[in-house]
Amino acid sequence: MRFVDTNIFLRFLVNDDPEKADACEMLFKKAIQGEEALFTTDMVIAEIIWVLQSYYGLSMKEVREKVEKILNTKNLECPGREIILNALAVSEQSNVDYIDAYNAFILKMNGITELYSYDRHYDRLSWLKRMEPGG
Repeated sequence: MRFVDTNIFLRFLVNDDPEKADACEMLFKKAIQGEEALFTTDMVIAEIIWVLQSYYGLSMKEVREKVEKILNTKNLECPGREIILNALAVSEQSNVDYIDAYNAFILKMNGITELYSYDRHYDRLSWLKRMEPGG
């Protein structure tokens, strides 16, 4: 099993360097064919999301489609796959920042229903009660 870093996914997704994009595509094809076992992390996916939104200006819908494509690659393991997919859906549907949506699902999985935050977009999530310190 080999680790895949953010820049490999980005070269493939945005095709800004066709030679490298082709090489990355071949790597993913090898995985799909069972010739490679790949691994990545939640942080890599978070970085991909941030770069696609902030640098490339993609909408959350476009980002979600690209990240789902990555996470559905055969023989690519990512420990937080289900949380990431849920967080992407909430982020797109409720207009909540991806990282906050990710954290919200971690809270939900751990039975935590209240949080301290000044970020009002948490109020859009029915399973959480947002509170402010001193309030």
